[in-house]
Amino acid sequence: MTIKPDPSVHIPAELGAVHFVGIGGSGMSGIARLMIGDGHRVTGSDVRDSDNIRALRDLGAEIAIGHAAENLRDDVDTVVVTGALWQDNPEYVLALERGLPVLHRSQALAALIGGRRLVSVAGAHGKTTSTGMIITGLLAVGADPSFVNGGVIEELGVSSAAGDGELFVVEADESDGSFLLYDTSVALITNVDPDHLDHYGSREAFEQAFVEFADRARETVVISSDDPGAQRVAARLSHGNVVTFGEAEDATVRVHSIETDGPVGFAIDHDGRTFTARLRIPGRHNAINAAGAFAVLVGLGHDPEAALAGIERFAGTGRRFELHGTVGGVSVYDDYAHHPTEVAAALSAARTVVGSGRIIAVHQPHTYSRTQAFATEFAEVLERYADETVVLDVYGAREDPVPGVTGALVSERFADPAHVAFIADWQAAADHTARIAREGDFVITLGCGDVYRIVPQLLASLERERG
Repeated sequence: MTIKPDPSVHIPAELGAVHFVGIGGSGMSGIARLMIGDGHRVTGSDVRDSDNIRALRDLGAEIAIGHAAENLRDDVDTVVVTGALWQDNPEYVLALERGLPVLHRSQALAALIGGRRLVSVAGAHGKTTSTGMIITGLLAVGADPSFVNGGVIEELGVSSAAGDGELFVVEADESDGSFLLYDTSVALITNVDPDHLDHYGSREAFEQAFVEFADRARETVVISSDDPGAQRVAARLSHGNVVTFGEAEDATVRVHSIETDGPVGFAIDHDGRTFTARLRIPGRHNAINAAGAFAVLVGLGHDPEAALAGIERFAGTGRRFELHGTVGGVSVYDDYAHHPTEVAAALSAARTVVGSGRIIAVHQPHTYSRTQAFATEFAEVLERYADETVVLDVYGAREDPVPGVTGALVSERFADPAHVAFIADWQAAADHTARIAREGDFVITLGCGDVYRIVPQLLASLERERG
């Protein structure tokens, strides 16, 4: 079993020297960065090196590659773990044997937040982008929030920072219920598309967690007017201040006149006024995300025009339609999309800017349970939105392999097998992609596992084929 947050664990008033097991992830590295800024000595470990780890080392963190008991030094006071770890992790086991406080990353973040006014952004999709938009907007209007996001904010170059203002903005993780640990003032719910059913067991339980999350918000709930799951959650809320956003006619913050030719443009109706904007990023879904961020900023008391102008500055986050290079006229992008709805949004956004080129999706299914549950849906959106698809094998993450569940489960569900190939070997997949790519095409890797690591192979194969 993986490690779940335990609300009964006492969070020490003084964390002292902190050791992070799985320090390289976007959330964990962001928390570690803030810990270093607070003066804590930080050590850690992860299975592989990364840009996040190198950045933390530059700040003074001591980080080992590979998990081993000897990584846990004798002078460590507190251990922070990611939920992606197995309970037999040697550093986790040794920490328990020593009687050290072992905090889930959400509890470590709660300790950092303290009593500050918290904006929590939750949802099955769009929360990293929405969080980034809120942070960018707040900085533009002169606020100085602390924040921890699930991805690096392009114009800031970091996923977390400590500010001097009263606000703390976080991307709140619903995957294991840890978003219920936060003392939230303003809750933004981007959508409630069923996911993480391996943890919750049913759609009803998943949605009930969002009801609890929203009703606990001290000030305001901002929730999608369009998403069916969000509509069901909203109908069950007892909260006295619910603001809706989206394309619905009765939305409190209504977005309309969406233009998807290139960077997305749109209009927002709010409180009897209409405001227009054009973002620096493509995609209809990002107009919706911007409306949610706008609702949060206005709800915090900021001028609507200034808030929207601030959101327009947002230039994206790492692993969200991120360009890594162009070879022979073929551009290679990477995107974190790992649910059918996210894949559809990412590929439809790419379609608005690819012009006459084609889209070649390189899809890495994430977790055996999600692949098994959504194989047909993945096949449908990949076949609909991509011209060609290469399916890699499953990235298991926290799960043990399931017999018969491979990437082929997705490829076999294509109506037209001529436009899909299941290729487990990454070099063979990169070579195949390079052979079928033509000038003007976009190659887009999709998944929240380690699929981004195939990008150098794709670029090298394109160089051999087209360079």
